[in-house]
Amino acid sequence: MLFNSLHFLVFFPVVVGLYYSLPPRWRGPLLLLASYYFYMSWRAAYALLLLGTTLVDYYSGYRMSQLPTKQARKPYLYLSLISNLGTLFIFKYFNFFRDAAGQLASALALSQFAGPTLELLLPVGVSFYTFQSVGYIIDVYQGKLEAERNLGRFALFVAFFPQLVAGPIERGGHMLPQFWRTHEFDYARIVSGLRLMAWGLFKKVVVADRLALFVNPIFNNPREHPDGPLLVLATLAFTFQIYGDFSGYTDMARGAARVLGFDFNLNFRQPYLSASVPEFWRRWHISLSSWFRDYVYIPLGGSRVGAARAYANLLAVFLISGLWHGANWTFVVWGALHGFYLVISTWARPWSESLAQRTGLTAHPGLRHATGVLITFVLVAYAWIFFRANTLGDAVYISQHLFSGWGNLTGRRVSTLLLEFSQHYRPELLMATFATGFMLLIEYVLGRQPSPQSWLATRPAALRWSGYVGLALLILYLGIFNSTSFIYFQF
Repeated sequence: MLFNSLHFLVFFPVVVGLYYSLPPRWRGPLLLLASYYFYMSWRAAYALLLLGTTLVDYYSGYRMSQLPTKQARKPYLYLSLISNLGTLFIFKYFNFFRDAAGQLASALALSQFAGPTLELLLPVGVSFYTFQSVGYIIDVYQGKLEAERNLGRFALFVAFFPQLVAGPIERGGHMLPQFWRTHEFDYARIVSGLRLMAWGLFKKVVVADRLALFVNPIFNNPREHPDGPLLVLATLAFTFQIYGDFSGYTDMARGAARVLGFDFNLNFRQPYLSASVPEFWRRWHISLSSWFRDYVYIPLGGSRVGAARAYANLLAVFLISGLWHGANWTFVVWGALHGFYLVISTWARPWSESLAQRTGLTAHPGLRHATGVLITFVLVAYAWIFFRANTLGDAVYISQHLFSGWGNLTGRRVSTLLLEFSQHYRPELLMATFATGFMLLIEYVLGRQPSPQSWLATRPAALRWSGYVGLALLILYLGIFNSTSFIYFQF
């Protein structure tokens, strides 16, 4: 069930109506049933995987809570890790590593490798809910969190439908206490949640899905579009498509949770205004980057070790992050690129400070910041090529042809390109450009407010409702309503 589907449009109001109509003790069971129904709407059998993860991790956490030392808790930590990571490996990575082993054997002229191939459909959202559950187990193991004794509430923590399939990846210490509270009907809170859901829907169906009409034909068949200007434009379009798609999902998830009385952590904070790649990762997919920081980077030694080891830790984390996104070499290279960016950024910080002083940029902080934003945006946009390309060969081809054709932009060549745009891309691109600009403007203005939700709530009613009606009209007239799946559902 997609947030941008008619199915959800019926499902969510029914759940909300029942939720606030029932006595508090029945609300948790209702949400748990609704969450399993939501997940089973894709493929009912995979609810067994979700249930298996829940039972194993509930048992592991419960048993660890009864043991006084980390040494005694380790068997249950290993049980959880093997169960969760084993599930990920079998469903998501088995065939990838099988093919990689075969390629390695062929390159080394060894005997032909012929391992089995598993024909399994990847369960939607498996990477998200396993990471959320693993984070809970590690926190219990380290003594940072008391194990949840109520199986139903723990099951709801793992399966809560607004963030089940694409995050944010919540922490047990933040979410579990919320399932113990009674959430009363709060008109202002519900309006705030619905407003956030509407904004997320706009970002998905108007910005992301309309940009996809331009992006997909080019990235799916890049060799049919060898012109550098077209490839650069498609790369820029995907840069905003994935932001609109993923942050739109997050807004809808946070809004749905807010309507029901729950708070999710912020997952995006104007990432394309980052002045460095490290800052970008403090603003983009915050729940995942903080998860890797706390559960992978710091346990590896973080930056507390020598410089060489710290750089190796960064690269390792981003290689794993790339692989987490998908069992394809394109994602591995995407992760490696960001790891390389971070290593270079850390290593070159003293030289960049010195260069800024010599060039006088330190005396112009605004110009220095703008330069950093531009460089970071270009680096991030280039890396998105590998994220979006279907194969590594396609990504390399696009990279090689980004600068081709620019020197031949004569009057006739420009006319040809404009004609091609007018015939195939112009309507979609014009509307998508308008929608993207509108999205960026609104988020920039609201991002400068101390509390965007409070600021909106204090505007005159006529202004607020004019904005609501205008947003609804934009969604209805410019939205693409073919129930296109969110990009991050594949992870």
